[in-house]
Amino acid sequence: MTTTVKTPQDLLPLVGQTLGTTEWVSIDQDRVNLFADATDDHQWIHVDPEKAAKGPFGGTIAHGYLTLSLAPVLLQEAVVVEEFSAALNYGLNKVRFPSPVPVGSRLRATVELVSAQEKNGAIEAVFRLTYEVDGADRPACIAETVVLYR
Repeated sequence: MTTTVKTPQDLLPLVGQTLGTTEWVSIDQDRVNLFADATDDHQWIHVDPEKAAKGPFGGTIAHGYLTLSLAPVLLQEAVVVEEFSAALNYGLNKVRFPSPVPVGSRLRATVELVSAQEKNGAIEAVFRLTYEVDGADRPACIAETVVLYR
């Protein structure tokens, strides 16, 4: 499910609504290793399958920040704004990682519009992304991301 609006102003009446759910994204060891290389975070729970198999999750897990870093692409899949000059990542309000993302799993996000308001000639929109792992009982990540549309 995707919501498409013509302009950022068209988001204003959609506050409080679920706007979309993305397709599943595969989280494989190559993706995790590349993220580890990019961030210099080579903790064994992420990059050492043999050692991680004996750890608390029975295998390697994705970095929480890897999961979070998917927010822009997942948001753009769930919410399409057709006409704007710039969409700026303004930051995050709240982020939690209630459960891990095992390597070899799939995740997707459901996007809800928490707030939207005009601010200094732009639209400031706060989206809540709830990341779910296929087959898991609890979300892997819940994050509020703030986007400024100009």
